[in-house]
Amino acid sequence: MNTVSTARLYALRAMYLLVVLGLGSVLWPGIVQPHAPWELARGTVNCMLAAFSLLCLLGLRYPLQMLPVLLWEALWKTIWLLLVPLPQWLNGSLDAATAATAFECAFVVLVYLAIPWRHVYAHYVAGPATPWRAQRAQAEPEAPAA
Repeated sequence: MNTVSTARLYALRAMYLLVVLGLGSVLWPGIVQPHAPWELARGTVNCMLAAFSLLCLLGLRYPLQMLPVLLWEALWKTIWLLLVPLPQWLNGSLDAATAATAFECAFVVLVYLAIPWRHVYAHYVAGPATPWRAQRAQAEPEAPAA
């Protein structure tokens, strides 16, 4: 049985709390009392981040069950950092707005440190997959007649 230490569970909860507090202070005031309608891209991003923050709220109670949410955060931020600001920085065209967002996204390293990687491997890589079809119940052998 692969167990996760209490310290690692607290680290996970700290990551969920960081997201909840961060998005709660920046995003949710504009959701609760919107000042103007959002255009398509901003509205899509804000709604996805709102859902993400609510899922992270669940992560405070169920840190291991909500782990895929933190994996999603780590993956999208890593992909974005590699595909958007890194090429701009390498060719000397990194603008201030992208640099600021890259700085914020760079804190994803904390998520990588908090994730219990042995647990991830045991449950998502090496563990048994959910069957694609329902398994038939095995017929029980009949009891001999007495």
